[in-house]
Amino acid sequence: MTEELNTTMTQNFIHDFIDEDIAQGGQFQGMTVHTRFPPEPNGYLHIGHAKAIFIDFGTAEKYGGLCNLRMDDTNPTKEDVEYVEAIQEDIHWLGYDWGDRFYYASDYFEKMYDCAVELIKKGLAYVCELTPDQFKEYRGDVSTPARSPYRDRPVEESLDLFARMRAGEFENGRMTLRAKIDLASGNFNMRDPVIYRINHMHHHRQGNKWCIYPMYDFAHPIEDALEGITHSLCSLEFEDHRPLYDWVIAHCDLPAKPRQIEFARLGINYTVMSKRKLRQLVEEGRVSGWDDPRMPTLCGLRRRGYTPRSIRNFSERNGVSKAASTVEFAFLEHCLREDLNEVALRRMAVLRPIKLTVTNYPEGQSETFTVENNPSRPEDGTREVSFSRHLYIESEDFLETPVPKYKRLYPEGPECRLKGAYLIKCTGCVKDENGNVVEVLCEYDPDSRGGDPADGRKVKGATIHWVDAATAVDAEIRLYDNLFSDADPDAGDKSFLDCLNPNSLEVLSGAKVEASLADAAAPASFQFLRQGYFCVDSKDSAPGHLVFNRSVSLKDSFKF
Repeated sequence: MTEELNTTMTQNFIHDFIDEDIAQGGQFQGMTVHTRFPPEPNGYLHIGHAKAIFIDFGTAEKYGGLCNLRMDDTNPTKEDVEYVEAIQEDIHWLGYDWGDRFYYASDYFEKMYDCAVELIKKGLAYVCELTPDQFKEYRGDVSTPARSPYRDRPVEESLDLFARMRAGEFENGRMTLRAKIDLASGNFNMRDPVIYRINHMHHHRQGNKWCIYPMYDFAHPIEDALEGITHSLCSLEFEDHRPLYDWVIAHCDLPAKPRQIEFARLGINYTVMSKRKLRQLVEEGRVSGWDDPRMPTLCGLRRRGYTPRSIRNFSERNGVSKAASTVEFAFLEHCLREDLNEVALRRMAVLRPIKLTVTNYPEGQSETFTVENNPSRPEDGTREVSFSRHLYIESEDFLETPVPKYKRLYPEGPECRLKGAYLIKCTGCVKDENGNVVEVLCEYDPDSRGGDPADGRKVKGATIHWVDAATAVDAEIRLYDNLFSDADPDAGDKSFLDCLNPNSLEVLSGAKVEASLADAAAPASFQFLRQGYFCVDSKDSAPGHLVFNRSVSLKDSFKF
């Protein structure tokens, strides 16, 4: 991991538990802290996963321990090698590494099967033939225990049926294997939960070797134990599943006894983080793909221009707690803006150009000005920008009839500074046959090179940016906003699709950028003066066809 990306985790309740566990007399005294990150490869990682990655890998870092990467590929219906590779890429991009500890849950299928057989032999599991509808009917309620007419099935009969389930004799849904725990438990996860189901489906790694697959609640503790995990850090929805996790560990012959600790998931407004819903957006063409810069996926955020450090800072500053909360998307933007303000090179780009002609500047003449690349970092040096009679400025920097307090260009208006160049004063404009302004006219003060008048007079107008028409480079600019216009598109009484923001993307095809950007390539990010932070698009930008994505605006609306 690079020093630049290092973020030290502050102490939290998870670390308090670990401190107890590794202290004198603790259950893991003298042992190396060992965590794991176990994503299901059925979609791309999103910003919520970044928090889990930060906690899993960051905790291991804090204690000088280890963190495994494990693909939870126990469900063959949704998994794909594309997602496996994308997950690895995203974790490396965030600055973490798992060394040689990369595993697949499916590699443990044989051991899981052996554990299930062991439980049957101990009288702690049985083959059940309830249909899904019957299963719901017999589940009971708070005051009524669950039922199963197969609960007292003889051990030998369950062993035989389970072997035949594995051999493929039965169709999907015909039978399940259930743990024999407590049908009257107040925790419904302990009411003889299903631990194996039949699924005749091709597996992306195991092929057609298996037609029965373990449930996650059964597979998860076995995987952790086989890998020697000390602390299994999970999101809060697994808190009620912890008794089952501990039950599996206690009743199966396993080499370790991990401890499960839960933390609250990350919630962010103006977005959804259900992989099912994100997949729906992709498959229905409502976004351009998993890496659409409006998506909360890590690949989408990366393409948008988010930096690993900004996401790690965001994760750290949100803290680790048991209480569920929703974070403002504006805070994520604040973390990015904070990072880019420090490191992004400054450039001039005119997004909605209009021609500016300096009428008293000689035709055919040009000169260069030296401007800083980043006023916050003198070590980033300077660059040369060219200047001539014909320039481009933002169309909004001219009004034929000004509004109150307008301090930019208008006929007979105040002097304005061209950033780093000269003082100018607007003298008029040129219109087309339809009355539209197509050119702004001005005169410059030759004795104001660098933007400071020789006589020291006060400049009342604004400083505006510009590019030289003679050397400007064409670019496509993509302005992104929140994908959803509703702060809570995932609320139960709404359809998240109805909350999509129709104005989440605006494409400007006629932008002009300064010549130094001609060879810009991803993942470079820049601050376009007065406009915001922009990055080179990693997919569509190419020499001769520059595409920039707005990462975040300059204005910071987030308040601590």
